[in-house]
Amino acid sequence: MIHIYGIPNCDTVKKALDWLKQHKLEFTFHDFKKEGISEAKLKAWTKVIGTDVLLNKKSTTWRGLTPDEQVAASSAKGAIILMKEKTSVIKRPVVEWINGTITAGFDEAKFSSLL
Repeated sequence: MIHIYGIPNCDTVKKALDWLKQHKLEFTFHDFKKEGISEAKLKAWTKVIGTDVLLNKKSTTWRGLTPDEQVAASSAKGAIILMKEKTSVIKRPVVEWINGTITAGFDEAKFSSLL
């Protein structure tokens, strides 16, 4: 089963959810705001796709951080701590595909290629 992680009111997450529904794919949804995210899950994701992909440095949350907080997030450990505390800085949605692939963000072509 496909597992999708994000925030339900995020436009990009909405697009991804709509795409999955349109293609009649079964999935579970994990709401970062209600359920948080574990450090273990963040570590697993960063091993596969890296913090450069997972940490959304274009987000409003990132821009609102102090320079010291941004510097602290430059290491993998610091980025994981930040993403655990402020889930809004994670690029959304994160999708765990049936074949084990992990993606962050919505790209219709990429999603199609993973079917």
